[in-house]
Amino acid sequence: MSRKTLIVSSDNSHKITEIKNILKELPITVLSKTEAGCGDIEVIEDGDTLEENATKKALEIAKKANFIVIADDTGLFVDKLNGEPGVYSARYSGDNATYESNNKKLLENLEGAPLEERTAKFKTVIAIVLEDKRMKLASGECKGKIGFEPKGENGFGYDPLFIVDGYEKTFAELGEEIKNTISHRANALENLKEELKKLLKEEQNENSNNK
Repeated sequence: MSRKTLIVSSDNSHKITEIKNILKELPITVLSKTEAGCGDIEVIEDGDTLEENATKKALEIAKKANFIVIADDTGLFVDKLNGEPGVYSARYSGDNATYESNNKKLLENLEGAPLEERTAKFKTVIAIVLEDKRMKLASGECKGKIGFEPKGENGFGYDPLFIVDGYEKTFAELGEEIKNTISHRANALENLKEELKKLLKEEQNENSNNK
């Protein structure tokens, strides 16, 4: 079976390494968008859903490249806040948002709520554009609660506030190694892997039938 090329709509080295590790047993070469010659493509994420944003990013790269393209978007959805910050997680506290200002706003909006009412989930959606331009989606979730104050030195974003179900520690306290096995993105990447396995098997069957 010939190797395929997969372009990630990102230049985040941590993300690229994580995807390479997840897909290492498949005959797929993973490239960042710059490595694929698409580093100049910047997409405004103005969709109303994670699915829209991920799809928009993947399609822009796919216009320039005849390979498999993936793009992802992630949000934190807090039940008591009707799903906020959701698709606006990165800019929850305004256009000049920082991790600190976003966490501060989240805590202010949950002020007075007891722990049992602070249920939330992280969700990652990965859009996949195949070589023939067919679209597929893979997603993953991680459930937990929002704590009362930041805890832990590892992680980023809302990690110091997100207490993971079953661990009773924040992502920032658990650290990268555990997070990368249980997180929303890890789950989404595992689902991506299953989609790609199916694709490779379909092609293999087609090739066998055409012989």
